[in-house]
Order: sequence, then C-alpha cells, then structure tokens
Amino acid sequence: MGRYVLKRLVWSVFVLLGVTLVIQATMSLVSGDPTVILLGETATMEQRAALRGELGLDRPFVVRYATYVTDVARGNLGRSYRSRRPILEEIRDAFPPTLKLSLVALLITVVIGLPAGVLSAVRANTATDRLVTAVSLLGLSVPVFLIGLLLIYLLAYRWQVFPVGGMDNGAASYVLPAVTLALTSIAVISRMTRASMLDVLGEDFIRTARAKGLAEAVVVNKHGLKAALVPVVTALALQVGLLIGGAVLTETVFSWPGIGRLMVTAIKTRDLLLVQGCVLVLAAGFVVINLLTDLSYTLLDPRIRHEASA
Repeated sequence: MGRYVLKRLVWSVFVLLGVTLVIQATMSLVSGDPTVILLGETATMEQRAALRGELGLDRPFVVRYATYVTDVARGNLGRSYRSRRPILEEIRDAFPPTLKLSLVALLITVVIGLPAGVLSAVRANTATDRLVTAVSLLGLSVPVFLIGLLLIYLLAYRWQVFPVGGMDNGAASYVLPAVTLALTSIAVISRMTRASMLDVLGEDFIRTARAKGLAEAVVVNKHGLKAALVPVVTALALQVGLLIGGAVLTETVFSWPGIGRLMVTAIKTRDLLLVQGCVLVLAAGFVVINLLTDLSYTLLDPRIRHEASA
C-alpha cells in the first residue's frame, strides 16, 4: 500500500513540474511589456530596462524557469503587477468564495446527478430514461454563460426570487451561480452513473442477490451502486476540478468575488504574474483531486486494494 501511495505522489510531482513548464512557456509567448503596467506610458526606456533587470525579464528562459520553480517550492509566487501585493495573498483572499461555490455545486451535482443516473438505468428504455437523457443532453449542450444569463433574467430580474449577483445576500446568493455551475456536471454524472449501473446490473452477483429474495432497493443501492461507483468517482473527481476551473465564466456572469473573476481581471490588466499564479493553483487543485481519487479506489474496489498491497 505504501508503494502505491508513493508512486502516485511521485507522479503528481512530475505532473506539477510539467504544469509549471507549460505555464512559463505560455507566459513567455504572451505579447506585452509588464514594465508599462508598472511604470506607465511615460516611463523612459532606461527606467523600463532597469525594471526588466530587477524583475528578471532580461534573463534566458531556462534561468527564469529554474528561478520560478525554486520560488514556487518556497511558496513565493511573486507580487501582482497591479496591486503590488504578494500573489499568494491575492489568491488566499479570492479562493474561499470559489471553493464554497464549487462545494455547493458539487453537492447539487451528487444529490441530483447520482439518483437520476440510477433511476435512468433501473428504468432503461422507458419514458423516464428518455426524459433523463434529454435533460442531460440539454445540460451538456447549452453554454454555461448562457444558462447563467437565462437564470438571471428569469429568477432574478423577471420574478426577483434570487439576487442578481455577488455574495452579500447569504445562502440565497449561492443558488443561481451554484445551479449554473452544476448543470453540466449533473449531466455528466447522470450519464456516467447510468452507463456504469447498466453494466453492473447484468452481472451474475446481481442475479444471485435477486435470487436470494432481497428487495430491489437493496439490490440496486447496496450491491449495484457500490460496484458501479469506481468510474463514477473518477468522473466526479474530474468534475470537481472542472467546477473550480469553470467558475471563471460563472463568477464573471454573477460578479462572484472568487479566483475565476480575479483571473479575468488579471488578464484584462495584463497582470501576467497573477494570471500565472491563478493557473498554477487551479492546476495544483486538479492534481491533488486526481491523487485523492486514485487513493479512494483502494476503498471502493477490493481488487485495486489487493494490487496496491501486493
């Protein structure tokens, strides 16, 4: 078991190194001069050159990358060009609203998507199955920003049930952005649960459970759903990362003060160090979630647990 965990940790470190390399390479290709942001249009060429040297922008890419990795390892992501605050402080202030919104959206996804997928599988090829499939395809097809705008128009502007945006109105503030963020994930999880349940419900152990006279609810929920959870957990873990990353559009539409909106603002102001820090944090979140998902397999599937312990 220890070797299994160590292997996953080592792979996670290599993935993060790859992420830092891609981020640095991408930022190097972005046009624009950060010294203009810091010094303004009236700065002389000598002042800009001096600032480039201070920021290390005149160094070769390999040197800049090595310095960046070293700084990241020390927990130093630099300072924002715009606010001059440490980037970790900017992200620390913006990440909690994003995390809260993503957790509410995840709860909505699990509460609706999982039962919908099970119901669709149990009643396969019926009107219920076709209805769940149609709603899922609709959720996958409609862009997130369009869903958000429609919900704002109907439930915030026309009927005035929920606030338009921001997070100053307590629990009511979470409803529209969380539902908007969750709809695509609900569609994915319900389809994945349906497919996995259909595979499991045809297995011999399900027929044996039914032959023993167990109630259908016990057969489906205790035996079928547990066996079908491994691919569903994988899809759910990916959705957690997508919920956090997908908050960029949702937070912009609903004026939510999270890391997504912070990144959009940084892009508009060409605050490249802040953009790079936000992307790194989101990517690290993906890596951590995937690591935890890999480790959770040992709890859900005895075969994987036996292989990890071997």
